[in-house]
Amino acid sequence: MTYKCALLGCGPRAIGHIEAYQHVKRGKLIAICDRHEEKVESLGSRFGIAARYTDFAQMLQKERPDVVHIVTQPTHRVDALTIASEYGVPAVIVEKPIAIQGEDYRALCELQAATRTKICVNHQLHFHPRRLELERYVREGHIGEIRFLEASARMNLAYQGTHILELISAFNGGARPIAVFGQVAGAEGLKGTKGHYAPDQCVASIAFANGVRAQLLCGKNAPAVREGPVHTHKRIAVYGTRGLVHWTMKGWERTGADGTLEQGFHNYADEDILGQAGLTEAVFDWLEDESRVHPTNLAASLIQFNIILGIYMSALHHQLISLPVDPEPHLIDALKARLTR
Repeated sequence: MTYKCALLGCGPRAIGHIEAYQHVKRGKLIAICDRHEEKVESLGSRFGIAARYTDFAQMLQKERPDVVHIVTQPTHRVDALTIASEYGVPAVIVEKPIAIQGEDYRALCELQAATRTKICVNHQLHFHPRRLELERYVREGHIGEIRFLEASARMNLAYQGTHILELISAFNGGARPIAVFGQVAGAEGLKGTKGHYAPDQCVASIAFANGVRAQLLCGKNAPAVREGPVHTHKRIAVYGTRGLVHWTMKGWERTGADGTLEQGFHNYADEDILGQAGLTEAVFDWLEDESRVHPTNLAASLIQFNIILGIYMSALHHQLISLPVDPEPHLIDALKARLTR
């Protein structure tokens, strides 16, 4: 079976979603949509996609896609997902972050409880071949029992924090987060760049039900990974009782069975296009078999985003926050007021 796929949002990030289809075996991108006609025409001509729309509902009604990629700005996620659900789209891949603060988080929780649409979040790092290899290495027990995870990115929580939290969850076997203590600084990002509202920097300590703890750093307080643009500095280190693994966007290292350190490099662009294709193929697996739930499904991503809400409340009230947290209203405004006074 070849799945019919469509895309909403024709900005720069859409290119990665489209290019991955050269590696997708069971799906074909048949239609694209954006409210800006010039973007639709430009992207459609570049990739030879004939069905072009400026109305999302019209595209869904006429094309009846099996899978829709939602690649809009964060402030439009809830509306787009709601429309997809109302039109009975079988599955949706939505870009991260899925939310910005408590109000849209609650709306997505309500949608998740009511919809029959299978929704997953576009954390394509989960499917990078090298990262998957390192996760298997940890799962097979080569570094012993996990004791501590440390992960970071040099962009803010809205841009890359959910990527990092998904990595922590994957390496920690999806263990349930139970508490977070965090601090934030810098208000420039709260003014918003393409809707990615978040403090400029954060540090947080996260406790999990399995006894493991993790440290999260986002912003310029996070370590750099050699040279390169700011978005290329994502990384995670996993420490066990017998060794460690360390993944970055540019390389990796792990402790071997004899205690020696093995190291290597990879090309992020090559890994990323395969990761995006793998994420898309996993959606088809879920459509074909209810038991093969997508690893980055919305329910799991909401748990991870709840940690961010906990970080914000911890920073505002200077206290440890139990998870899951019931978020206070208007957290972004509260942070902005606190950090700019």
